Amino acid sequence: MRLIVISSSRTIENETEIITQFFESGLQTFHLRKRWLSSSRTKKIINGIPQQYHNRIVLHYNHLLARKYKLKGIHLSKSHKKKKIKTWLILKFLRFSNPNIEVSTSFNNIGQLMEMNKTYNYSYVFLSPVFDSLSSKFQSGFTENSLSAALQKTQYKVVARGGVDMEALEKASRIGFEGLAFYSSIWKKKDPSAEFHKTLDRFKELNIPIE
Repeated sequence: MRLIVISSSRTIENETEIITQFFESGLQTFHLRKRWLSSSRTKKIINGIPQQYHNRIVLHYNHLLARKYKLKGIHLSKSHKKKKIKTWLILKFLRFSNPNIEVSTSFNNIGQLMEMNKTYNYSYVFLSPVFDSLSSKFQSGFTENSLSAALQKTQYKVVARGGVDMEALEKASRIGFEGLAFYSSIWKKKDPSAEFHKTLDRFKELNIPIE
């Protein structure tokens, strides 16, 4: 199962050091998602992370930096997909340099899982918000049966996002999600690194292999 950590949307003290600790502990995919960051400030964050881990970073913005730093991939937002020609050209350029670059996007309803988009050829997609942030119950509009049925039918690899924490892990695995994207459950803790290690331990307790 994919274990993905999405960056805090705000500035975190010692952020690059914390991210590096995640990587050192085994994190394979980190989404750098800060809409307000300029290209130069995005570079500063990437430069603060050891080069050996650059191939585990996915950018939500400033996509062309994925080529400069040989990053793992890019994430396409709704606004990116509206700019079809520009996004297609950027993606074509990036794939020319790295045919294996990963491309992801976000969906917010089950119907979108049934609509295949061959233009971008997504490596995986986020579905959100799946869980209630306080109780790990399914959000209004999602039921375990409807999610399970959709995950069996879709051709996408689907990662659960929204309210994801350690308590949601077993449930998400049981109904067929390919991965989990952790956000608030990591960054709202006083010690994000310690919380990440607890998450790793929970995967091990449930014998769920991590990608």
